[in-house]
Amino acid sequence: MKFLDQAKIYIRSGNGGAGAVSFRREKFIEFGGPDGGDGGRGGDVWAECVEGLNTLIDYRYQQHFKAKTGGHGMGKNRAGAKGADVVLKVPAGTEILEEDGETVIADMTHVGQRVLLAKGGNGGFGNAYFTTSTNRAPRRANPGQEGVERTLILRLKLIADAGLVGLPNAGKSTFLATVTSAKPKIADYPFTTLYPGLGVVRVHGREFVLADIPGLIEGASEGVGLGDRFLSHVERCRVLLHLVEGTSEDAGEAYRTVRHEIEAYGHGLTEKPEIVALSKADALDEDTLKEQLKRLKKACKRTPLVVSSASGQGVQEVLQALLTIIDQTKAEEEPAEPQAEWHP
Repeated sequence: MKFLDQAKIYIRSGNGGAGAVSFRREKFIEFGGPDGGDGGRGGDVWAECVEGLNTLIDYRYQQHFKAKTGGHGMGKNRAGAKGADVVLKVPAGTEILEEDGETVIADMTHVGQRVLLAKGGNGGFGNAYFTTSTNRAPRRANPGQEGVERTLILRLKLIADAGLVGLPNAGKSTFLATVTSAKPKIADYPFTTLYPGLGVVRVHGREFVLADIPGLIEGASEGVGLGDRFLSHVERCRVLLHLVEGTSEDAGEAYRTVRHEIEAYGHGLTEKPEIVALSKADALDEDTLKEQLKRLKKACKRTPLVVSSASGQGVQEVLQALLTIIDQTKAEEEPAEPQAEWHP
């Protein structure tokens, strides 16, 4: 399935049904009076967060969504039926924005969440509604109200506990495949990963979600390579795992390149906790490993971890470090228990 994380859609709620002008005409009833019913309300447009979706591909092939018009009123005081609603099903993590792409209408973060995007128009009153003591036979009725028309932008940001960042070919997809059941495409050329991927990590009887995004290169914030648009998928992560390729010419320079692009992107990514690890350690001799660790430590100003997805070296240490920070951030986010009110 093709991955799609942004879509532009056009929605319109249903018009209200028109009220009816009708009079009761039956044998032996001389002055039956007005009996025109009211029109039905137009259908609404809703957004609903559902399970089983991880992309907005459904909105690649259909962009226009229109709810049904309410039924018109009829004689014998029969009201029109309500128009059918339209429900847009989106995956968890979807942001719904105005046409300007900045004003957030709703953030769909948990399954079952429903948001009203466009309310249907009210139905018009039939002539029975306008009966008064001085106007016993009104001959007018209201038309239904117009529906609401909007242009919206859907933007998906994957919900994961930890995110993988780094240059292309840093070993991110290999690490994801090693620690999860995910099967990303793995090859020895840059930009093998074209779309973000998710996997569930199980460690010490615990689980957390790990996200892998396409690699960043110098100038990604200006659109070079695949750009930095996929960085939005790690905005919701609690911790970043920065993998630096040990076989690169200078591990410190590789770290600074990616860090610069993250800082240029902004959106709070620079404030997130970061774990730095030197990958592909199995391909390095002892002297090269020491030299690369020295350069990386100088660049990131902390002691990096050493990991090899191929041999399994350091994998459990990295996962434990991720789990520790995830637990810490969850504990900080949980609201304090409210104190019971004192009563005499």
